[in-house]
Amino acid sequence: MPDSAVHIDLPGWAEELAAPGAVFPDAEARMRLAILLAHTNTAHGGGPFGAAVLERASGRLIAVGVNRVLAANASIAHAEVVALTRAQQRLGTFDLGEGGRECELVTSAEPCVQCFGALFWAGIRGLVCGARSADAEAAGFDEGPKPAAWADLLSARGIEVTRDVLRAEAAQVIADYAASGGPIYNPGGGPA
Repeated sequence: MPDSAVHIDLPGWAEELAAPGAVFPDAEARMRLAILLAHTNTAHGGGPFGAAVLERASGRLIAVGVNRVLAANASIAHAEVVALTRAQQRLGTFDLGEGGRECELVTSAEPCVQCFGALFWAGIRGLVCGARSADAEAAGFDEGPKPAAWADLLSARGIEVTRDVLRAEAAQVIADYAASGGPIYNPGGGPA
């Protein structure tokens, strides 16, 4: 009989780094959290990506996510999707903008095509990115056919995009992962 539930577990260490309710006052502090999540995830055998959902004004942490593609055998288990889903479940709504709430997603790398699509439906009002898609692609990851004007498309939907926050540090986590022989998990093994 097939399993009737989908399970994507967050490793226990992730919330030990920053428990829900912790406050991160600015974009750099929030990005340092995402980078720390990505780096620690690689140290535990996961992919080099981390993300967090926070209240925009207060910086109060709602949920974190790390890349769980390999651990969960689930191609959708990108750090952004994990963080968004955990925030939605924690708040009891699929719409993170419900009731005028303003949440932002802070992610160690720009969204791939899958995560780009998820941003439209999550109800967030801000996206803060560290590494660029080109940094992930240089390591061999396939980011998919994301539109060239992706940031403008999000902006047109009311999602403010901030790029290149601590980009060098975020890109270094990805480069170190690739250099150490970490698996590059593209569909079917390619294209890179």
